[in-house]
Parts: sequence; structure tokens; C-alpha cells
Amino acid sequence: MKSKQWNYLHASGYDQGSCGYAAHNDERGQRLKSHESTPSSHLAIAVDRSGMEVIVRLNGHIDVDSSPDVRDCLLAILSGKQSVHAVTVDLSDVNHIEASGIATLVETLKVARHRQIRLHLQGLHGSVLRLFEVTGLLPLFETIDGGKGVA
Repeated sequence: MKSKQWNYLHASGYDQGSCGYAAHNDERGQRLKSHESTPSSHLAIAVDRSGMEVIVRLNGHIDVDSSPDVRDCLLAILSGKQSVHAVTVDLSDVNHIEASGIATLVETLKVARHRQIRLHLQGLHGSVLRLFEVTGLLPLFETIDGGKGVA
């Protein structure tokens, strides 16, 4: 599924107050919301849904400026009206992550576990993987395609 920056599924009931994006139809007919990231942001976020699973694709830098956007996106998915059984955060195209980004993912993991939703990290590599390893946080997460967390 092709997606633009900041795609949110309309049908999932994500809060428009925190997203507030114009709706459009993608090539599969799913109703999506999209928003271009702010000029100061160095991060693109795309959200795709397949059944009860959601994939959040991040591209760029996760830092103090962009981590609130990641947090808002992930928490909107976890608290949406439509059921979700698993959320995969794809970090394949993230080339830099700061402590604020790690904190956002840990907070998201806590919320996901509380709601009995599986949270996976996908595509950990390079300095992003090393930061998870040196902080000792990698074993907390289920990982796909890289990393050594619990599968």
C-alpha cells in the first residue's frame, strides 16, 4: 500500500483533534488522513492497516522535536475506537534516534501492554540498534528483522 507522510486510517476512529488531517482514499479504497510534516521536522510518518494489525513507518530523525508527533500517532492508534491486536513500528528508515524517541517508544510499550496489544519494533539497525542495546531496553521489545529482543 502506498502511503504519504503522516497517513492515519480514518475508519479507526483516530482523534481528529490530535491529527486534524484531510481525508482521501488510497488505491485500495481505505479512508486515510494525511498531513505533511512541519518544516522543522526531519521525520515522515506513514500508517498502514491490514485487518487488526497496524504498521507505523518512520523515516528520518526521531528527536526532541519529532518525538511528540510519534507519540501522538502511536497513542492515537492504541486508543482508537477500532480494535488493534498488533502494532509494528518500522524503524528501517530511521537514521538517528535520541533519548526522547526511546522514551516515546517505552511509553507506547507500556500503554500497549496495558491494553493487551502487541508492539513490535522492526528494522533496528546501526546506531539506532546500538542505542537500544547500550540502554538495556532492547529485551523489553519484540523485534522483527534485526535486534535481539524477545520474539
